[in-house]
Amino acid sequence: MLKTALLSASLAVAGYACSAWLTHDFQVWTAEGARRLEVALQPIAAPSVQIDGPGVTAQALSQLLSDGQSVTLVDFVYTRCQTVCLALGSVYQQMQTTLQAARKTDAAARQVRLLSISFDGQHDNPRILEAYAARLGADQLLWRFVRVPDPKETQRLLADFQVIVVPDGRGAFEHNAALLVVNQHGQLVRIFDYAEQQLALDYARDLANAASPR
Repeated sequence: MLKTALLSASLAVAGYACSAWLTHDFQVWTAEGARRLEVALQPIAAPSVQIDGPGVTAQALSQLLSDGQSVTLVDFVYTRCQTVCLALGSVYQQMQTTLQAARKTDAAARQVRLLSISFDGQHDNPRILEAYAARLGADQLLWRFVRVPDPKETQRLLADFQVIVVPDGRGAFEHNAALLVVNQHGQLVRIFDYAEQQLALDYARDLANAASPR
């Protein structure tokens, strides 16, 4: 009886410890929640993968995202997507409109940028991205589109930013969708659900405001 009780107690303690580890001390209960918490606790530097895009000089992504002034909201899309990318496009259109209005009076809003990165770099060349951006009414001064031409570097970027992309075997992809906030130093600092667009935008503006000269 005593052995049984001790074994049960040991299993309970082990189960508790395992649950605490998997859930970051019971703060999160999903893989996506864990990803967001990890980024908030330990920002991730944008990798130096090479990018290009309409109106964007070929350069390292880390260079584009670390000008020391701009806070960038990043999403990952591909132009042939007929599902969640359309929703992300709508979210970005709304954020662009908000920023265009706010920039007239808010210096912090003038330091917030939007960036859509295609993970289908073999198809989404700069010409296709330019047409896609035009269909969405993107203001190139505020909302830019880029791709990573090298597939290996694309995989490196997705891994670093923990973006899940799975080919469906029919030329399309299954992928997660979120709004990633990258600070002035090119570090991914927060991740928001794309339904939390106002929260993400407010966070980016606060971040830009905190870094502005007083």
